[in-house]
Parts: sequence; C-alpha cells; structure tokens
Amino acid sequence: MTNPLPVGEYPCETPNVCPPQTFAPPHCAATHPSDDVDQVRVALENGNVTANDQVGPQCALAFTLSNDQITNKLDIVKTLLAYGADPNALDDPALNPPARSPSGVDPDQGLPSLGTNVENLDPATRYYVSRAKSEAMQKNRALVQRTEFQPLARVCFDLVGQDLAFEQLFRALNTRSKQRKPGPVVAVLCGPSGHGKSFVAHRFSSLLDIPSHTVNLTTVRTPGDLWKSFSMDPNEDVISQLTLEEFLIENEGRPCVVVLDEIEKTAKENLFSLLVPFELGRCPIEAGKRHVDVRRVTWLATSNIGQETVFEFDKTRITPDKPISRQEYLQLTTTLRDQVSEHLGASLLSRVTCVLPFVPFSTEELRAIAAESVMSLGGEEVSRLNPSAIGGIIDRALLAYVAREGARSLYRAVSNEVVDL
Repeated sequence: MTNPLPVGEYPCETPNVCPPQTFAPPHCAATHPSDDVDQVRVALENGNVTANDQVGPQCALAFTLSNDQITNKLDIVKTLLAYGADPNALDDPALNPPARSPSGVDPDQGLPSLGTNVENLDPATRYYVSRAKSEAMQKNRALVQRTEFQPLARVCFDLVGQDLAFEQLFRALNTRSKQRKPGPVVAVLCGPSGHGKSFVAHRFSSLLDIPSHTVNLTTVRTPGDLWKSFSMDPNEDVISQLTLEEFLIENEGRPCVVVLDEIEKTAKENLFSLLVPFELGRCPIEAGKRHVDVRRVTWLATSNIGQETVFEFDKTRITPDKPISRQEYLQLTTTLRDQVSEHLGASLLSRVTCVLPFVPFSTEELRAIAAESVMSLGGEEVSRLNPSAIGGIIDRALLAYVAREGARSLYRAVSNEVVDL
C-alpha cells in the first residue's frame, strides 16, 4: 500500500503492528489511523486509500480494534465498515495475525488477538461488525450497488436497527433505477418516535451529496402554505432562503430530496397538490404557471401514524426480544398502509411508492445504542473504566428505557449515569 490512512507516530511497543518501510523507516515506530474520523472519511472518499488496505501486517479494521492508542475506535470502525471494510478479515490470520510476545512465542496458538475477537468487543462495536457480516447487510448493499443510490448503504452504520425498513427502501430505489423513464420515489416512514425516521430522512441527501428541503407540516394550514414553506432542516449550517417552490425550480431536472416532516399533522386537503407530483413527476404549483419537472425528486414523509399498532404487533410476536422477520415486517406493513390511507387519503397513498414501518429495537440493539451513548457522552472518564463497570452503566440505563420515546430515553438515561463519573 503506497497511500496509507492518515497517520501519526508513536513509539513501537507491539511487534505485530510495525508498518512496512513505505510508512516509516524500519527503526521508527508504528503508525496508526488518525483519531480524526473526518480525516479518515475524506481519505476514503477521495480514493487515496480503501477500507481494506493493510496497516503493516494487519487490515485497517483489525489494526484499529487492536490499537489501544486510538481513542475514537468505534467511530473509525463504523467509518471503515461503511466504506466496505470486510469484517471477515478479522478471522483471517493473514490479515489479522496473532499477537506475539517479545520472545516470538505465539501465546494464542495462531488465533487472532483477543482485542479483535467479535465476542470480546463492546456491545456497540460488536453490533456494527456483526451487522456488516450479516446476510441482510449484504442484500441491502447489493440492491443499491451500481445505482446512483449506492452511498445510501452507509446509513446502516449511522444508526442501530431498522434493517427491513432499509431493505424495502432499497428495493424501491433499485426498481426505480431500472425503469426506462424513472419517476419520483415517494416513501412514508412511520411508527413510534425515537426510532430513526427523521434521522434517515435527513441523512438521505447528505449521503448522496444532493440538495434537500424540509417542510414541517405542523405549520401548513392551507394548500398554498406547502409551496411557500421555507426549509426547516436542523442539520443545515446555513438557513435556506428558498421556499419549496423556489427550491424545486432551482433544482429542476436534478436529483434532490424533499422531506415532509410530520405529514399527518396537517389536513388532507392541504396535500392534494402533491397528487400530480407524486404520480407524474410534474409539479403544477399554481394555475397559469408552467409545470416544474420533479421526476428526479425523492419525497420522504415522516409520521407517527401506527405507533400503537407497531407496539401491539410487537407484543404478539413469539420472540419480541429478537429482530423482526421479513414475513412479520410485510404483515405489519400491510396493516399500517391501511392506517396511512385513513389519515392521508387513499388517492394520495395510491401514489406512494412504499410505506416503511420503523419497529421497536431488539435487546441486542438496545444494548448497542446504550453502549454507543456511553462512549459518546462519557468521554475520557469512560475510557478509564473496565468492561464490567461499563456494562453496569448499560444495564442501569436499560432499566430506564421507555419504548414510546425510543432511543431518546436511552440517551437521557446514559447521560444521567455518566454525569457523575
């Protein structure tokens, strides 16, 4: 490898991670990926390196996990996995050699080092590594591979859970990419609060590097309000000065995203003007004006429609602590589609590409969320704790979990636990 990941130097202490001479002179010590996650991400995006390049004798993933001098391990691991790092390399002695003692004796008898053994990882890191290995992840990546939506697969390493919602969304995008004359994609993300709907809707455009406009429907009181609404994206650094009408005109014929937040919070009649854009990809904003071409717009609506149905459905499952199966998910989708129709109207729903229920977290997913929150909120204090102490924080936080508030309740519980560290 001639273009290593962004590196820094420290005294060589572990012989199994010494880099090749292209990194540094042999007498020098080893190198490691930067603790600046953005720097690592930029290097991967620019193609200067790949997520499967080696750092010395190890793959970058194994090197990150086994190097105790890297403090932002989880974020770097998630970034490497998002950009295609092969998690199976952790089980390959050629890419993850066993640690060796100074005498040269192999204490682990050829096995990968304990620090890279999936079972020894913290719940969050273990979750993301296992997710990258899963059949569901491979399927999701395959659905958007070789399409303009390929970068969206990285969203699976930005949040926990919702594998089947991603699969259904990626199926819809895959179908659209195969059409001779593709039209707009319209998805309704529905279900309980705190399960990732708004996050995914707002992350969509940033992953594809395309413009977006967010309309909060709680402020829409008349049909005309929709098109005169300014963007309310919480992630925007600069507040947009464009109305939705102006945004669509400015981006006419180009890929872009419109997020319709809390779509059920306005009257049905205020949404009638979306019928033609959803179906034909033409936007008759006002009588007497030309129609705007919106065929390449992705419309993402978020809603709490069906929240109670989702929880009731989860209670009836034989194994509610395990991830929902595809068959169960499709059954739930059918039920929720009927409820969305009641709220938004059958004419509008008939033009919706897919309804995506966001479902309750499994026990494993909850532990991953809690663990990630501990590492994010705890800072240096957490890095000094042993695994048992961290596990205690996670267990206590889970006791305070409120399903109807979702991940937000876990963030609050973890914050209360780490504030006194």
